[in-house]
Amino acid sequence: MTENSALLTDMYQLTMLQGYYEQGMEETAVFEFFVRKLPENRGYLVAAGLEQLLAYLERLRFAPEEIEWLADTRRFKPAVLDRLAVLSFTGDVHAMPEGTVFFPNEPILRITAPLPEAQLIESRLINLLHFQTLIASKAARSVLTAEDKLLVDFGMRRAHGSEAALLAARASYLAGFDGSATVSAGLSFGIPVYGTMAHSFVQTHSQESQAFVHFALANPDNVVLLIDTYDTEKGAQKVVDLAPSLLEQGIQIKGVRLDSGDLADHARKVRTILDRGGLQDTTIFASGSIDEYKLDNLITRNAPIDGFGIGTHLDTSADAPYLDGAYKLQEYAGIARRKRSEGKATWPGRKQVYRHYNASGVMSFDTVTLADAPCSGQPLLQTVMHGGTVVPPRPKLIEIRDYTRDQLHGLPAALRKLSDTPDYPVIISSELQALANKVDEQTT
Repeated sequence: MTENSALLTDMYQLTMLQGYYEQGMEETAVFEFFVRKLPENRGYLVAAGLEQLLAYLERLRFAPEEIEWLADTRRFKPAVLDRLAVLSFTGDVHAMPEGTVFFPNEPILRITAPLPEAQLIESRLINLLHFQTLIASKAARSVLTAEDKLLVDFGMRRAHGSEAALLAARASYLAGFDGSATVSAGLSFGIPVYGTMAHSFVQTHSQESQAFVHFALANPDNVVLLIDTYDTEKGAQKVVDLAPSLLEQGIQIKGVRLDSGDLADHARKVRTILDRGGLQDTTIFASGSIDEYKLDNLITRNAPIDGFGIGTHLDTSADAPYLDGAYKLQEYAGIARRKRSEGKATWPGRKQVYRHYNASGVMSFDTVTLADAPCSGQPLLQTVMHGGTVVPPRPKLIEIRDYTRDQLHGLPAALRKLSDTPDYPVIISSELQALANKVDEQTT
């Protein structure tokens, strides 16, 4: 099983397809993906994962061995299996560009396709959009907290699987991180890759200084030494003592890394030792269970730290590990549809989101309305796939990263906070409210 398999879905998608095919229900359906509410202490979300979704839709096919396996389950009729064997995605996709800041009840993606196709893709679509949006939104909080600091994704070993590790590196870079420790992210996405050393490297040597020298000789262009295996301040002094002899060999110590204890206190002491030893240009990099809250605390305390490795809390989005996202039917066969379940009601019809800015270029409010209704503001949903083919040109990751930065800079100051954020105004248009009332009157 790979991430490209058409069987990477929920069984009920296939059982519904069998019902649709048998009843000839293959007219155009419109589904939209949105988030019902924000996690606690979140003022916004950052849309991500669109590129991987488009790639999935372009490649969507059932392999012969998958059809054979489905046949062996004896749950699907031969005529249905024949349809699945030739199925591909032929629909249209409208979406907010990756990196767009968005808010509850705003569709960030709309699928328009024959009903069986639009239904089948639900589970993987949510899987791809949900995860990267979750991580990008988490990463953006650190970026806004420490915009002038080096930020590196350190979370692969804590990520929930290999795909999650790789996509977390992408999502965090998209949101403004400078790079990742995940090597595969460099090959897959062109993300800058960072690496230092582990405590085990120091422990394998009988003397800490010897470990530092061996690492420097092996990596002369990237000497960042982990100095807290035994005694942090003594480790810093050893770095100072070794610097002249390494410099004679053309090797400059680029930085030191702290990974434990009171990082602010250690950083101040280490900074003093380095400066006193003539290593004013040697940076201090910190890691060790850091998240945006700890980052904010360190910055508030004026800790002399130049960069941070952020891992566990980022790649698992530890304080908010899921979003209340949904992919819901809004129209079928030209008729608007609406779910009215308690606490989960949806707004019917094909929609567009318009963003409004104040004179300073700061977001002031959004309007959600019908796709064909006139409205002022900047429309956010764009055509990204037509007839099953991606609409070129697609932005490069570095361009998406620049766009995300501009989006984050346009956030109201109150929404940038790490807690006690106000609700951003999202207006449901009168046209949309009227359609909802009409649908309610016509459905039972």
